[in-house]
Amino acid sequence: MRKNIIIIGSGGHALACIEIIENLNKYKIAGLIDNKLKIGTKVHNYKVIGSDKDLLKLFKFYKYALIGIGQIKSHKIRYNIFKKLKKIGYKLPTIVAKNAYISKRSVIGEGTIIMNNVLINAGSKIGDNCIVNNFSLVEHNCKVLNNCHISTSVTLNGDVKINENCFIGSKSVIKNGYELKSNQIIPMGSRIS
Repeated sequence: MRKNIIIIGSGGHALACIEIIENLNKYKIAGLIDNKLKIGTKVHNYKVIGSDKDLLKLFKFYKYALIGIGQIKSHKIRYNIFKKLKKIGYKLPTIVAKNAYISKRSVIGEGTIIMNNVLINAGSKIGDNCIVNNFSLVEHNCKVLNNCHISTSVTLNGDVKINENCFIGSKSVIKNGYELKSNQIIPMGSRIS
């Protein structure tokens, strides 16, 4: 039996999350959460059923949630919502697209979404509340700490460490063994060596 889940957000990243959840057939999307002005509107036939202020009340009916808000300029919105959901008691499942490859020798954290065509190799660890976006490669023994967004077609070569709250722009490549400090924003197409 599929579990009911709510998605926080109704923008572009939420649309991508909806597609992945539908394809998994493990969860049933009960509705979306956005600002008050959007309550009652529909996105991909899913109704916006409340705002952030309704999360406590909605917890009586729904126990699972996924943060469908992207992270480009700052990690703070996702992080604050993650903390709020945890405090209320929501379960934040790890969501992995059907066509992603995740080594059985890797670990993926709570509330993290692994998007389409991602490859995460042996010995790698992805923290909580992360996004690993379409076509990214996380090679062996990488560590991506909490609240990071690895954008589309990023390559993390072996033994890379990405500390908390980082954003890595599309098509960036990070050299084997490199460590990125916390709170960094790496522009699209960067070569880090």
